[in-house]
Amino acid sequence: MTAKQILQVFVIFTIAWLNTPAQQPQNPVSTHSPHGPLNIPCQNCHTFSGWKPIRNVPEFDHNKTKYPLRGMHKSVPCTSCHTSPVFTNVGLRCADCHADIHRRQMGADCEKCHNVNGWQVSMKSINEHQNRFPLIGAHAVVDCDACHKNMAAGQFAGLPTQCIGCHTTDYLNTTAPNHQQAAFPTNCTQCHTSMDTWFGASFDHLKLTGFALTGAHATLECTACHIGGKFQGTPANCIGCHLKDFTSTSNPNHIQAGFSQTCQQCHNTVSWTPATFDHSKTPFPLTGAHVTVPCSSCHVNNVFAGLSTACSSCHLKDFTGTTNPNHVTSGFPQTCQQCHNTVSWLQATFDHATMTGFPLTGAHAAVPCAQCHVNNNYNLTSAACSTCHMTDYNNTNNPNHSAAGFPTDCSICHSTTSWAGAVFNHNNTPFPLTGAHTAVACSSCHVNNVFAGLSTACSSCHMKDFNGTTNPNHVTSGFPTTCEVCHNTTAWQPATFDHSKTAFPLTGAHTTVACASCHIGGNYTTVPTDCYSCHKADYTGTTNPNHVAAGFPTTCQTCHTTTAWTGATFNHSWFPIPHHNAQLCTDCHTNSSDYTVFVCTSCHTQAQTNPQHQGVSGYVWNSVNCYNCHKNGRAG
Repeated sequence: MTAKQILQVFVIFTIAWLNTPAQQPQNPVSTHSPHGPLNIPCQNCHTFSGWKPIRNVPEFDHNKTKYPLRGMHKSVPCTSCHTSPVFTNVGLRCADCHADIHRRQMGADCEKCHNVNGWQVSMKSINEHQNRFPLIGAHAVVDCDACHKNMAAGQFAGLPTQCIGCHTTDYLNTTAPNHQQAAFPTNCTQCHTSMDTWFGASFDHLKLTGFALTGAHATLECTACHIGGKFQGTPANCIGCHLKDFTSTSNPNHIQAGFSQTCQQCHNTVSWTPATFDHSKTPFPLTGAHVTVPCSSCHVNNVFAGLSTACSSCHLKDFTGTTNPNHVTSGFPQTCQQCHNTVSWLQATFDHATMTGFPLTGAHAAVPCAQCHVNNNYNLTSAACSTCHMTDYNNTNNPNHSAAGFPTDCSICHSTTSWAGAVFNHNNTPFPLTGAHTAVACSSCHVNNVFAGLSTACSSCHMKDFNGTTNPNHVTSGFPTTCEVCHNTTAWQPATFDHSKTAFPLTGAHTTVACASCHIGGNYTTVPTDCYSCHKADYTGTTNPNHVAAGFPTTCQTCHTTTAWTGATFNHSWFPIPHHNAQLCTDCHTNSSDYTVFVCTSCHTQAQTNPQHQGVSGYVWNSVNCYNCHKNGRAG
């Protein structure tokens, strides 16, 4: 503060102090300060010569207060803010001293736009336009009133955020190109992408039109395609601009050749010439030697449309002139690609498997073609081995194929690897070789080289074994000659007999009984299958109960099983007795010698039964009558 400013403050404070009513001091030693709680010595501002004037440079550091002085505030007189001697009665916000000419449209924070360096500030000092339109680029240096025309009246709200809101005049007055005539959209940011300058606009041709400017197109003037400033309806296909080039081309003549008008098939945007034709996009891709052949070799007289893609259309002369082998006389098809390829016409390869259905394997792969195709006869109709190997078949004597009646299908025993060392797979016959049969010499069965018509029955070879067997004697026992019932091919002995395949399967204790126990005297043909035939002595000798006296039937299996003869169980199902109190058979069957005799009255006394049978016609209290009515052992 200058001395003059300090003096002004002192005068104001003095006048205010003199106008303050005097009060009696509470403490005669203390003094009353008009500045309120200002804890600094008076001499920092006042002099000893008098209360006023104050010192030219008061010793008061405003930076130690809640409001340091910055910028233009440094030169403001103290009394401009401190209108009262009590220095603390001063606000800290701009609005406390400065009237809001914006009528609260911009908020109460003046410091958002203004600062202490100057009230009139440019938009450069504004970090962010505190509304819906951030100020960037050239917008940041534009004065507020350039957009806010009614700024003086505090009108800031309601302006549009679209470019056209301020730049309509620019849009209408632009002639290169004429935006209005070209019907350009009013979305300026599509071309004017930079906020730094209105000029130097860039147009994203791909994004806005779908037609990318590449190669030479990128450097063309807009008017080269958009003639007369016409931007709407400009064709996007090449022929729209290059029809004259298409019709005037003489090498080759595009019209005469029937070329399509899709220029991009051969031309590109880098350079109109030289053009390249991608033959792979046609029905006939170029491969091998075809790649280096001049176009005119196939397209004679500039004929490009309607040419055949068949090899013979160009190579028929090669087909008819070939003598090794002669393609015409051999009846070869004219599908050259079956043997030839585009790499080289010579060194043709014939896929015998695919073309004929007869794969060349083993020794066949190395046989010269003429060995089978005699006199260039390639029209063979049979793929049978005997077609070439009938002489081998007739001359073979070990064994003699013809005499043995062997089939002429050589592949049954021979392979293409080697004619000799043939192997016969007996499994392909009705008699597969198993067990010991696999090691038997062929001549053991095929006596005198007889291979056809042999029986597959075991007895055809083993009848001598059948007749000579004595344990048991197969002939006297009447055994069948189906040896496989007991014997197998692994070993002739020991044989096993599967009794389960007879009328009497062996179960329980029967499985361990010696055959002779039942087949007495070697009788294997007339042995009965009922139990009583072997167990008659057991039946007659049993006394508990006596089967004969009791009149038990001779169907032993009714009570006995093959697991154990003793521990027999009797099924009393025709006269159920679970509800009876009988524990032993003798409780009812009192005569152990005759189980046909039974007693009911020993348990069912007359005193019990008479009351229950009152009114029952023919009721007599005795066992026989009880059973006649109660045969199922139940009441009712």
